[in-house]
Amino acid sequence: MRKNVLIIVVALVVVAVVVVIVQIKRHPSANAVATTTTTTTTVPVPVAPLTGLPDPGGGALTRSALTVKIENTPEALPQWGVESADVVYEEIVNGGITRLAAIFNSQAPAKVGPVRSVRPTDTQVVWPIGGIFAFSGGAPYAVASIETAPVKLVNETSAGTAMFRDPDLQAPHNLFAVAPALFALGGTPTPPPPMFTYRSATQKATGRPITSFTVPFPSVYPATWTWDTTTTSWDRTLFGKADVTGSGARESPKNVIVMFVNYVNGIGTFTSYANLQGTGKVDVFSGGREVAGTWSRGASKSDLLTYQTANGQAIALTPGQTWVELLNVGTSLTLNATP
Repeated sequence: MRKNVLIIVVALVVVAVVVVIVQIKRHPSANAVATTTTTTTTVPVPVAPLTGLPDPGGGALTRSALTVKIENTPEALPQWGVESADVVYEEIVNGGITRLAAIFNSQAPAKVGPVRSVRPTDTQVVWPIGGIFAFSGGAPYAVASIETAPVKLVNETSAGTAMFRDPDLQAPHNLFAVAPALFALGGTPTPPPPMFTYRSATQKATGRPITSFTVPFPSVYPATWTWDTTTTSWDRTLFGKADVTGSGARESPKNVIVMFVNYVNGIGTFTSYANLQGTGKVDVFSGGREVAGTWSRGASKSDLLTYQTANGQAIALTPGQTWVELLNVGTSLTLNATP
């Protein structure tokens, strides 16, 4: 009897094992740990063409360059919106004063200015990048010059709500531009072409360490740039004091390029302009260092400026805002090197 029970138990065990094996073969996923392979696709973050900085929203790639002519006299201060420009050109105009041509693309501040008149140098600045050129007006010779450039012209008369007069300020220092409204007017090409070469995040700046330098523009317009180790940018001093915008921001770009250029027809004359075709000396300040080299631009007005070291290598900048100082040939910078 005990033997028969044992046989029955063994038989039942065998049947149970067979059933389990059959179930595993029929439904392997129900009896095994599921393994899943996940493929992650990395989408590159867009880069703003005029700063080299990441532009997650991609807005810089959907619009053209916008160049606004800005007054730079003591009466015009504080300026508005300049800290948001991607690139700023400082040029000598008639009377030996300086003016700014601020180029926007990645940012669109609601108040930019004071907006002032066009000069022939502006034609040379904007020709390679196109887009929109905003100005208050200008003398016939200057307007005739900018009309030859491949840009959409917007002056106070044609701007509509894209420009306004601040009633609390005295004319002519009270005209301001509204960058979003100007961008809405359209411009080509979209986006603008990159203007500079940038270092990668792992590349260190090369050149001679510099603590400060002064660009000797005429009269009361020399500008001093001091390396700020906290912000890793160049603090601008103008008229003997910190250059601070209307929003309270210190003018402090990542890069300052000093181009030594020939002002055709002389310094400070009405028809004077900086010749940006050809080649010349350049000092590039980036990452707390100075690199001396050469600027050059081909025979075509559409050619972009390039900046090279003495051995012909492209000078790489820090991603961020860049100022370009158009200093007349025959002058010298005052440099304070790091001990």
